[in-house]
Amino acid sequence: MSEELNPFKMAQQQFDRAAEQLELEEAVRDMLRWPQREFRFQIPVRMDDGSIKVFFGFRVQHNDARGPAKGGIRFAANETLDTVRALATWMTWKTAVADIPLGGGKGGVIVDPSSLSTSEKERLCREWVDAIWKNIGPRTDVPAPDVGTTPQMMGWMMDEYSKLAGQYTPGVITGKPLNGGGSQGRTEATGFGVVVTIREAMKYLDIDPKGTIASIQGFGNVAQYAAITFIEMLGGKVQSVSCWDREDRCAYTFSKAEGIDPFFLQKITDQYGTINKDEAAGAGYVIEDGDAWLRKDVDVLIPAAVEGVITEDAAGQISDKVRIIAEGANGPTTPLADAVIAERGIFMIPDFLCNAGGVTCSYFEQVQNDMNYYWSREEVLSKLDQKMTVAFNGVLRKALQHEQYMRDAAYRVAIKRVEWAMRLRGWV
Repeated sequence: MSEELNPFKMAQQQFDRAAEQLELEEAVRDMLRWPQREFRFQIPVRMDDGSIKVFFGFRVQHNDARGPAKGGIRFAANETLDTVRALATWMTWKTAVADIPLGGGKGGVIVDPSSLSTSEKERLCREWVDAIWKNIGPRTDVPAPDVGTTPQMMGWMMDEYSKLAGQYTPGVITGKPLNGGGSQGRTEATGFGVVVTIREAMKYLDIDPKGTIASIQGFGNVAQYAAITFIEMLGGKVQSVSCWDREDRCAYTFSKAEGIDPFFLQKITDQYGTINKDEAAGAGYVIEDGDAWLRKDVDVLIPAAVEGVITEDAAGQISDKVRIIAEGANGPTTPLADAVIAERGIFMIPDFLCNAGGVTCSYFEQVQNDMNYYWSREEVLSKLDQKMTVAFNGVLRKALQHEQYMRDAAYRVAIKRVEWAMRLRGWV
């Protein structure tokens, strides 16, 4: 993996730039540049054929000065410790910029979940908890779903932890099924939050959202609900989405000049975000290469898949019409690409601000679990809209005050909040 595309190197470079601007003292830099704790463990699982297969699992707790570590669990064939480190680091900044009392963590397993049966997935989920349960908990570290994991898998994990802890503990995991301690609105929360930040950016840029056009990378949960909310909330149009095709082992872009129908595409998309090409083509969708979404003449680009996709070279291919990039994914833009985007004057909504709707709603889920009282979907989304609006405008004010790129301003807000918490606790 090249230095530019190594996600943890990206996270450290972004932090180093912000630390220099903030003139952080060396002890604070040293503590925030690396995770506080890292766990790497073997997970033996009995497969359906009776054999034992050993998987490798991770949990990284980057910082818990502001509250319990918080972050998802990825099941991915290309998972690495550096990926988990980066995502845990970004989670620290995400919870801080959203101003919720949590820290940053992330977990993962090296596995292609589509290669497992339902019973094998359940056993892998339970064994993951068995390996790490003493180091997670509602007041310690709260996992959640991420790429390759689902609400049902979170339900299995919560059940396993509850058995080991000897008491029903729904708050140990968020993103659970609705009837298993989950929250209304959690499914759409991240994509909804992405569009709230786009709405606020359009207000600042004096753009009428009606008639605006977006192009989205990915068609997993975040991308699906970003597309739906962009159309329903803003009155805009989504021209293109892309997805990774598991059979062909490559990505494709699906486009319609008059705008895609996200509900139709949802129906022909599997649980891993792969759109059925034959059904899409039959419905009049133009199918292009996987990078075509990036080159579209649209107003808004929403990278909502994986990290490291907008490189320096890719940034140069972005249409001159693009006004806003809204990072629905974690770490989709490399530091070198940021320099190109800033020079071109494209308004950037950085990942740990833009996609903070998911973790904010996860926090709401924890609160509801603690109270044993649950809110309606309307109440959850209203609270989420308010939180995301306040977070966006706080970062925007900081960017204008210091004449900074939005990512730098978001780091300024997040790092100072974490530093204050560390000082108040006497860590530095």
